[in-house]
Amino acid sequence: MKPIVLSVAVDRRWLLPLAAGSALSLFLLVLLTTVPFPFPSASPSRTLFVEHKLAPTPPAAAGDSLPRIAYLISGSARDASALRRVLLALYHPRNLYILHLDAEAPDADRRDLAAGLAAHPVIAAAGNVRVVERANLVTYRGPTMVASTLHAAAALLWGHAGAGGSDWDWFINLSASDYPLVTQDDLIHVFSKLPRDLNFIDHTSNIGWKEFQRAKPVIIDPGLYMKKKADVFWIPQRRSVPTAFKLFTGSAWMALSRSLVEYSIWGWDNLPRTVLMYYSNFISSPEGYFHTVVCNAEEFRNTTVNHDLHYISWDNPPKQHPHYLTLEDLDRMVASDAPFARKFHADDPVLDKIDAEILSRTTPEMPTPGGWCAGNGSDLCSVIGNASVLRPGRGAVRLQRLVSALLSEEKFHPRQCK
Repeated sequence: MKPIVLSVAVDRRWLLPLAAGSALSLFLLVLLTTVPFPFPSASPSRTLFVEHKLAPTPPAAAGDSLPRIAYLISGSARDASALRRVLLALYHPRNLYILHLDAEAPDADRRDLAAGLAAHPVIAAAGNVRVVERANLVTYRGPTMVASTLHAAAALLWGHAGAGGSDWDWFINLSASDYPLVTQDDLIHVFSKLPRDLNFIDHTSNIGWKEFQRAKPVIIDPGLYMKKKADVFWIPQRRSVPTAFKLFTGSAWMALSRSLVEYSIWGWDNLPRTVLMYYSNFISSPEGYFHTVVCNAEEFRNTTVNHDLHYISWDNPPKQHPHYLTLEDLDRMVASDAPFARKFHADDPVLDKIDAEILSRTTPEMPTPGGWCAGNGSDLCSVIGNASVLRPGRGAVRLQRLVSALLSEEKFHPRQCK
């Protein structure tokens, strides 16, 4: 039997395209395996990461323009008059101010404070002072003070245009128990020479006894959820010291750059939020939150100046609260070269002495004179002139001496976030 042969008819019209396609495929295969092309690598581009797209506003270079200072001045019940006095001692039309009387103060105090400031001709003309209407309940030893500070910082960043909005360079937190030892002309003059990314914050990682008494205990602050102030309380369970970040501690009073404040509010790599949640159960969290954030954030840890810009008289070892300052302390205050001091009793005679001899204020109701004053005679500072004109005095010399020492080769980098 003969084998069956299948005969297949081939359409010759497809031979040429088939041969051409095969040749082209072979050519591309050889080309791709022998010639390097700039195709994307397998590793993801940095522009794909969230942290790469979010960044703080670049600070202005030193000397570009005069800086603006944003102040938070805080107080509690019976502090309204002291708050007003501190504000006027610190006043300058260039700056921004938020005043916070916590929820322990009656609403009438806030209304009277706001109405009195609105009636002040200079403050009304500048429109740079605001009072927190929906007050926070603040417990110093708990996290509510940190929450109140972040509240004010957010308001200063995104405030309405009439109050300056986000047009400022440093954020300084003070209380009704603080008082300035330099004029704002002195401070603005010295700060105008500084890089705008510096953060004046007293800090150390040597937490010592605080590890056992503050880091390991777990506390609850009723001010977070109650309408009436009550002291913090402890729960029996204790916790370990964190390993995800390093703890730092220091003074609760500081001058922070706008870029660090933005980072603390936005928290684009989540560190500020994580640290905030940890410190919500930490005793005296105002003395650790910002310190831990700045020193664990790579982009900020080299911007710290290890000083709180205050003269404070402590016991040795320090207790929870410092001594109240009096006339006997005035020479030591001035010799410290610090721009601020605390704590003071309201209307202590030493404040009158500071007003007369350092700030050139004749009454507690008078704003501290400066180059901006354009009035006449006893009403010299009742009219705003050119707010960019400064008349720095002896306070500027003292403050410059302090800042120069803090930024020296011996004290600046060796004391950063150690």
